[in-house]
Amino acid sequence: MPTVSIKTSAGKAAGSVDLDAEIFGIEPNVAVMHQVVTAQLAARRAGTHSTKTRSEVRGGGSKPWRQKGTGRARAGSIRSPIWIGGGIAHGPKPRNYAERTNKKMINLALRSALSDRAADDKVVVVDSWGFDKPSTKAAKAALAALGVEGRALVVVSRDDDADVVVRSFRNLPEVHLLAADQLNCYDVLVSDYVVFAKDSVPGAAAASAPGVAKATPSDEDAEASDGAAEPKATKPDAAEPTESGSGTATSEEE
Repeated sequence: MPTVSIKTSAGKAAGSVDLDAEIFGIEPNVAVMHQVVTAQLAARRAGTHSTKTRSEVRGGGSKPWRQKGTGRARAGSIRSPIWIGGGIAHGPKPRNYAERTNKKMINLALRSALSDRAADDKVVVVDSWGFDKPSTKAAKAALAALGVEGRALVVVSRDDDADVVVRSFRNLPEVHLLAADQLNCYDVLVSDYVVFAKDSVPGAAAASAPGVAKATPSDEDAEASDGAAEPKATKPDAAEPTESGSGTATSEEE
């Protein structure tokens, strides 16, 4: 299971967190990532391009000259595609470029992208940003203290302090802000670093302080818990049949 150290906004160690191996520790599937990213970029296209055919261009309703006798090439309309100002043959029309991608492929592509960044030590977890008020200067200093260079994807949670964090980072051109529930393969791949807040890491285990082992139950506690368990109630045995074949026992003679 991959383990990442938790840092403060000043770059100091504040513990560690165990990342989910199913999300940050798989073998990246390049083919699936390519297909999902291609579909995502295609879905972003507006598809509003349009051209006019010869029937949609204004004019050209009459034949420019008679069919024979002029010595010129025959023509039926001045809006033919071979004429200047005519219609466009086989031009683009409004269409939808969205491609259908199933949820399993989208999930696998995201896990592959996160695993690729985790393998290159490009995943950073911050304990708390600690911004009292929106400050672009403080946000830039925090990224420098964390060692984040180049394009960064900052994943924020939807809590009360998220607005301060968003307003602090949104003026930095190399930083892209994204909510934890909007994480996607494309934004992870185009970023050099992925910076998570401690409460926005997907599938993360509980964090432990530096030098402090996780608490495990001792043998004495286990024995005490076993001894404190109440014995299970036993079902009384059914009455044995008598010689006469009756299902109830007869009383002794006085």
